[in-house]
Amino acid sequence: MNSKKSLLFTLFLILVAGCGQNSLSAKTHTNEVNVKKSSSNICHDATSSSYNRTKNFTPYESLTACLNSGGRLPKGQMNKALREAVNENRDFVVLYERSDWPHWSDSDGDCQNTRHELLLATSLSGVEFMSTKECNVITGSWHDPYSGETITDSKALDLDHIVPLKFAHGHGGASWSKSRKKQFANDVDNLLLVKASLNRQKGAKGPDEWMPPNHSFRCDYLKKFNTVMDKYELRYIPSELRIVGKMLKACKR
Repeated sequence: MNSKKSLLFTLFLILVAGCGQNSLSAKTHTNEVNVKKSSSNICHDATSSSYNRTKNFTPYESLTACLNSGGRLPKGQMNKALREAVNENRDFVVLYERSDWPHWSDSDGDCQNTRHELLLATSLSGVEFMSTKECNVITGSWHDPYSGETITDSKALDLDHIVPLKFAHGHGGASWSKSRKKQFANDVDNLLLVKASLNRQKGAKGPDEWMPPNHSFRCDYLKKFNTVMDKYELRYIPSELRIVGKMLKACKR
C-alpha cells in the first residue's frame, strides 16, 4: 500500500472510531436529557411514549425551550397542566414524584420524626406514646383549624403541607435540589396537623380550588399559604393569582 493510500486508510479508521465514540456518548447521556426534539421537530419529554424510542434528537432543558426553537408537541400529549404551562409561557416540569421530596425526617436522631415532634409540641394536653421509647404519639388533644374540631386520636390527623408538595413542584420547585425539597417538605412553617379526611379532600389543590370548610380560618390559611409561597419564591400562574387577589381583598374588608 503506497503512502497516499495508507494515509487515506488511517483517516478513514479515525473517522469511523470517532463516529462510534459519538454514538456511544449519545447513548450514554440519553437518560440525562430532559427534552428531545426529534428530526421531525416533535418535542418529547419523559412523559412522552416516544421518548425512549427517539434516538436522533436535539437536547433541550425544558419543553418551553424546545417549543420556542420551533418544535411541536406530540399528538395527543397536550394535557391540562402542559396546556396551561404553554399558554402562560412557563416551563412544563417533569412528572412529580413524591419520593423526590423526603418528608417526616428525624434530623436530630431522637426517634421522633417531624410528624410526631409536632404532635408532641402542639398537643393541648398530655400525650400517650405507643411504647416506652416515646417515639410515636398515639393520643393527646389537638385543635384542627380546617374543621374547627378538637381531635384526640393522632391516627385521625394528617400532617398537611399548607402548600402541597405537588403544588410547589409545579410552581417553581421542580428544579430544586433534593436537599432543598427535603427542607421544604419538613419546614414547620408549611405544616399543620389537620383532620385526615380534609387533608385528603384538599389533595394538591391551591387556594383557588380549595379552602378550609372552617370559614373563620380561611383568611389565616390564605396568609399562611402566601407566606410559604413568598419564602420559597414560588409563583402562582395568572389565572390563580386573579382568584387569590380577589380573596385577599375580601379578607381586608
